[in-house]
Amino acid sequence: MEDAISNDLDLITITQLRQVANQAAQPYRLHLQVESRIEKTTSSGSPFFEVKLVDAGDSLVWRVFDNNPLFHDAAKLARNAFIQLAGQWVDGKYGLEPRQVQMRSLSEEETMTLLLGDPDLAARQKADFAEIEAFVDSIRDPRLLKLCLLLLERYGERFRRTGAARRNHHARRGGLVEHVAQMMRCAVAVAGVYPHLNRDLMIAGVLFHDCGKLWENVYAESGFTMPYNLTAEMLGHIPLGLELVNKLWRDLLELPEAADWITLEPASETVRLHLLHLIAAHHGTHEFGSPVLPKTPEAIALHHVDNIDAKLEMFRRAYETGKELGTGIIEKFVPWPVNIVAPLPQVQLPPAE
Repeated sequence: MEDAISNDLDLITITQLRQVANQAAQPYRLHLQVESRIEKTTSSGSPFFEVKLVDAGDSLVWRVFDNNPLFHDAAKLARNAFIQLAGQWVDGKYGLEPRQVQMRSLSEEETMTLLLGDPDLAARQKADFAEIEAFVDSIRDPRLLKLCLLLLERYGERFRRTGAARRNHHARRGGLVEHVAQMMRCAVAVAGVYPHLNRDLMIAGVLFHDCGKLWENVYAESGFTMPYNLTAEMLGHIPLGLELVNKLWRDLLELPEAADWITLEPASETVRLHLLHLIAAHHGTHEFGSPVLPKTPEAIALHHVDNIDAKLEMFRRAYETGKELGTGIIEKFVPWPVNIVAPLPQVQLPPAE
């Protein structure tokens, strides 16, 4: 009977839950995947489980203490399992916490529906990917155009399920598509204001700047977990990106049309080096992992475009999910060092007579 009642509750995502938690006593149900389950102990020595749960757009940590009726059920949760949690939710001491919660496994049909992702998010990512393809098609340099097309052809499916990060910004399945699309829109706008910038190189640089994350931050084919792997852990996405570009470039030079590029200026080798430099320098400083500092106009522009999009995404998420300390004041978030303030709205002018 309880299960039947829980199935009548509204089904929402983690992101939607953050917006309604504490606002009403209405219970909700969530469909989730188990990313990890870690057994820990409290300061008094009592055992508890820290269960990380994910869906297409967000994640939460469910702490199950030994006085919870579901403690022994939580002990049996397997990594990558698909479950439903139904109950009342509050934004408590440890973040989102379910109260009087019921848990069950998802059916195969429910699992497949969950894997399709949030419809609105999926639609936005589909539109973003189409815009990436359109920007790539506008590249005039035949070498950069073919290189970008080769990446999308070989790794497009992998690209669609890669996050832009594990934390902080666009840390979700398909987040890299969102990040790259917005960066391309910004980079093209900047190139329009500063026409001495190489627009083709900027577009290609945006596409490839985080291409190493296709291995570092790729999600599982049938889930919302982002597994760790030894290659990415030991090398990182910048060296992996440099290696990928060099591999694709070698393949590019074996194509029949490559013979027509010998007389092009700038020379192909120079083009390759400039693209590699954008990847190597895009973090901007040695402190943040760049092996070299930006040494070209495109490199410094790309670094700031990347930084702008990452930071504004952090702010967007904080406004959406952050804790309000006072009117228009939102609690600071990792890695931001200070509380943030609500932005100034656009002026609302009276209609012209």
